[in-house]
Amino acid sequence: MEKRLFLMMGISLLILVVSQPFLSKYMKQPEPLKKPGQPNGVPTGTAPSVVPSILPASPAIGEVKTVAVQASAETETVVENDLYRIAFSNRGAQVKSWILKKYNNDSGKGNPLDLVHSVAAPLYGYPLSLYTYNETRDKKLAQALYVSSATGKLVPPATVTFEYADGETTVRKSFRFDDSYVVRIEASVMDKGAMVAALPAWPAGFGDQTIPSSYLNTQVAWDSPEKVSRLDQKKVAGGDTIHGPFRWASVADPYFAAVFLPDDENSAALVTLRNTIGIPKDPAKPDPNDMEKEPVLGAAIGNLNGITRERLFVGPKAMDVLAAVHSGPHADERSLDNLVDYGFFHFVARPLFLWLRWTHEHWVANWGWSILVLTLVINIVMLPLRISTMKSSMKMMKLQPQIAAITEKYKKYKLTDPRMADKNKEVAELYKQGGANPVGGCLPTILQLPFMYAFYTMLQTAIELRQADFLWIKDLSSADPLHLIPLLFVSSMFFMQKLTPQGGMDPAQQKMMTFMMPLFMGFICWRLAAGLGIYWMAGNILGIVQQLAMNRTQFGREMRAHMESRGRKK
Repeated sequence: MEKRLFLMMGISLLILVVSQPFLSKYMKQPEPLKKPGQPNGVPTGTAPSVVPSILPASPAIGEVKTVAVQASAETETVVENDLYRIAFSNRGAQVKSWILKKYNNDSGKGNPLDLVHSVAAPLYGYPLSLYTYNETRDKKLAQALYVSSATGKLVPPATVTFEYADGETTVRKSFRFDDSYVVRIEASVMDKGAMVAALPAWPAGFGDQTIPSSYLNTQVAWDSPEKVSRLDQKKVAGGDTIHGPFRWASVADPYFAAVFLPDDENSAALVTLRNTIGIPKDPAKPDPNDMEKEPVLGAAIGNLNGITRERLFVGPKAMDVLAAVHSGPHADERSLDNLVDYGFFHFVARPLFLWLRWTHEHWVANWGWSILVLTLVINIVMLPLRISTMKSSMKMMKLQPQIAAITEKYKKYKLTDPRMADKNKEVAELYKQGGANPVGGCLPTILQLPFMYAFYTMLQTAIELRQADFLWIKDLSSADPLHLIPLLFVSSMFFMQKLTPQGGMDPAQQKMMTFMMPLFMGFICWRLAAGLGIYWMAGNILGIVQQLAMNRTQFGREMRAHMESRGRKK
């Protein structure tokens, strides 16, 4: 066996030596690399994408680039159209400023909004940096000086490519721009001759997050074939990988989003990013000793198995804008309008918003007045339910003495005692004789709850209300600066409680609720969006008007008299 082994090794070595001239004659050597900034002509060895590539061909796997491709100084490339102004730095080939020209920041001075977070981005990464599952390599790529195909100002349609190589790592990023909010991206990284996963990222929140409350509704979301999944700030863990397929994946706050739409849905992956920063409690008077820690969310999306080719939407979560962006190259594919989170009762909230927008476009050109018009119509529609609730409460009040007697009769028995079944039969028979339904007073209220919750989520997510003015209010999406609306809401709720008879409720308990409930609700809505406060306040005022009218009817007078009689007996 040993002789055979040595014989086989000798024959193999002889074959290798003899074949060298043949290989040198008929096998071509790799072409030399071209000068920095020029495309490399070596084929990639991968199948072509359906969408034409905007990157130069990548070197073959196993080839190590030996010529350095690095810039000598930091430069800037600005891409600007009617919608945005994007400033790239060749340091890291990443975005230092992403201004949306149709939206202003919260300074009140009319300055356009920059979506790059001024505090979080320098700490945790700028938009379109790369995530490669290696922190050391990520920092290196973010600090490297890339060679840019263009500097200065570009007007779409335009393409800009960044290249970097240091003998060990080769990086290419390319971006194509048109007249929309969508940017086409291609990115690849080779390290020591091997292709590594390189996911373009939006790492650290948005520039409109300036106060602690603006961090509450940030989400990482993705659209898989089955459903849209969402993770809020409490559920996002930094560094988790979520594998596709998905049509899109995003990081978003209530009004703006960065949405990645991969060309290859099956090979796409989403990495969730989460970090923490300190935010002044009062931005107008920042105090380093009075800070709140807030989570900033981010996401990196790309192809784990090769070159990343995808589109990126960065812009407002306005329904008409999202409806124009489709998950694929064809117009009949699903759009991004399901990016907006209308909550559990989305089937009610979405039509409500369409109705509010129609009112704004056709009746009154002010969002505050549109909310008031909608509130008026809603309360008129809900009036039959209010009357039904009161009638059911009245019947229950009349039966309260008899129900109390039955309860006293069976109070000595435990709940598990079989004789308690007799009590239930007596109570049911009493309800039947009196024509009362024990849930009749609650059912109309329960039916209104989905509607109220849908209105709440709709007003909290409608970007159209952002910086929309109404009377003394400059921004309906923010809290009333004078807090007049919460005060009016509390006052109106107090009078509403005083005017509305509470069927079946002990008068002492009713008196406590008259004060406690308005104060509790006032505490909740003190810093809520002014648009939502207008809806609640106006609903209460209209309810007071309806209740005053109802109290003048025969039914209303009878109900009030019964309540006063019960109060005297107590």
